[in-house]
Formats: sequence, structure tokens, C-alpha cells
Amino acid sequence: MNSQDAYKQKMAAQLKEWSAQINLLEAKMENAGADMKVKGVDELRALRAKQNVASEKLKELGKARGEAWVHLKGTADKVWEDLKAGIAVAHSKFK
Repeated sequence: MNSQDAYKQKMAAQLKEWSAQINLLEAKMENAGADMKVKGVDELRALRAKQNVASEKLKELGKARGEAWVHLKGTADKVWEDLKAGIAVAHSKFK
């Protein structure tokens, strides 16, 4: 397996894990009080949007080759970090 395939597999697994974490946050929000639900809806909507962007980047990585792959990987890394940070912030709010 080459490094590109390994990277894509790692990111796919991470995206799947984050999706489960977002689902868990969504369930916690549903059980929260009304005030927390109002705040949480926007937070979860933003996380889902970031998740969709990350998913699209992963698809693009699957098609990219050569220099395009290297450039796209850099962009994907930024998207991943943004999603990771968003999930961490949401976890801290919904504890």
C-alpha cells in the first residue's frame, strides 16, 4: 500500500469516528434543556457542514494524482484540523 492509500484510509476512518462523535453530541443535545438546544443547533449545523466539506475533500483525494494530490492533501489537512477543533469545542460545551 502506498502512502496516498494509507493516508486516505486513515482519513476515512477518522471521518467515520468523528461522524459517530457528532451523532453522540446530537443525542446529548436532544436530552439537554431548551437553552442548550438552541445553542447546540447552530453548533451541530456547523459541525455537519464541516463534516460534509471533509467528506468531499476525501472524495477529491481519491481522484487526485501527482502534484494535484499534494496540493489537495494540504487543503484536506486544514479541513480536518478545523473539524477536529470544532468537535473538541462542542464536546466541551455539551459535557
